[in-house]
This record gives sequence, structure tokens and C-alpha cells, in this order.
Amino acid sequence: MRIPAHSVCTAIRDDIVSGVYERGGRLTEELLARRYGVSRVPVREALRTLESEGFVVTRRHAGACVAEPTEQEAADLLEVRTLLEPLGAARAAQRRTDAHLKVLRGLVRLGQERARRGEGEDLRSLGGWFHETLAQASGSPGLIALLTQLRHKIAWMYTVEQPARPAESWAEHGAIVDAVARGDAERARALAAHHAERSTAAHRLRRPDRNAHRPASRVSTSQHGLNIASGRH
Repeated sequence: MRIPAHSVCTAIRDDIVSGVYERGGRLTEELLARRYGVSRVPVREALRTLESEGFVVTRRHAGACVAEPTEQEAADLLEVRTLLEPLGAARAAQRRTDAHLKVLRGLVRLGQERARRGEGEDLRSLGGWFHETLAQASGSPGLIALLTQLRHKIAWMYTVEQPARPAESWAEHGAIVDAVARGDAERARALAAHHAERSTAAHRLRRPDRNAHRPASRVSTSQHGLNIASGRH
């Protein structure tokens, strides 16, 4: 069975984001194929996709390497997010389905419950699902793809502190959903813009270890075990 390149791409991207591969480290097709239990063909395709997304660069005499974004590039991502997330919320107010609204309301209820209990790790996951669902509700494949890529890159470059008052953050989520439910695009846009600006202050730039650029061969040569059935993109 030929394993889809997008599944290999997802696995490599996830490992880059989680720090398995150091910034600047080499990514050789042979070792990546061995790690993920695939042929070199989907690895080659995945690396091309990751290069177009900015996670990988090709260097003369070195081949594919993990990118090393500058602080300015990282700052630009947060600024772009503050522009695109409000657009996504406005589109969601115009195009959301009842199914989207049901999921969004359910996530807000769970988030508010977890906030009252102080369950921080659950809140982090729920927040990610909330923003992913809100993007999906925009009904715009191009915008969804951009927001998804932004989330991956921001997670790679930043750590995010938990809000001091998580209940307030989830109240903001709830207000956005209310505006989306009413079809009030401008209100949804304004609320999402305010929420994005507030959350930007909680982002702390990751400082990579400049003394430890590891090639893929030093990370692992064992098979990663791709979950092809999951269909993650």
C-alpha cells in the first residue's frame, strides 16, 4: 500500500513542531523513510510541501534542513493571525452550519467548566479545538488552510502562558459564538480581533539551543508508525 505523502508530511511537521528535529538540523530522505516506515517517494513529496510552508529549507551541500526563522518572522506570524482570525470569525457568522454552532457551543461549555475547576491542560486543548472549529465554520478552504498553517508555525515558535483569568478568556469565546449564531459578522470580527490581540501578550518566543543542531539520524532511526487510518491532514 502506498502511504499518502500528506500523512508523512503531517508526521514530520508534528515532529518539527514538538522539537524532535532541531532548527537547522538536516532531514535526509533515507533516515526519514526509515523512521516513518515508508519509501523515499512520499518523504520527498512531504519535504517539498514543508518547504513551501516554511518549516524546511534546502541548502547547498546539505540538502533539506529544518528552517531557522528569525524573531521578526515569528513576530509577523502573530500579526498575521490578528488579521486572519477576525476574518475567519466574520465568515463563520455568514456561513456556519448548525453542526458547527453545536460544536462551538459545546466547546464553550466545556471550557467554562474546566476554567472553574482550574484544569489548565484541558483548557489548552479545548482552546485549540475551538479556534480550529471556528476556522472550519468560515467555509473558506483557503482561509482554513492559512489559519491551520499559522497555528502549526506559532506552536513551533512560541510557548503560550495560561491566562491569569481563564474564565474571562472563555467568556470571550462565548461572546464570539453568540455573534456567529446571530449572523452578526462585524460583531464577530470585532470580538475575535480583541481576543487575538489579548492572547498575543501570552506568547513567549522559544529560544532554540544553538549548541545542539541534531540531524535526523541522531533523533531516531526506528519506525515512527504512521496512523494512516486517521486521515489527518
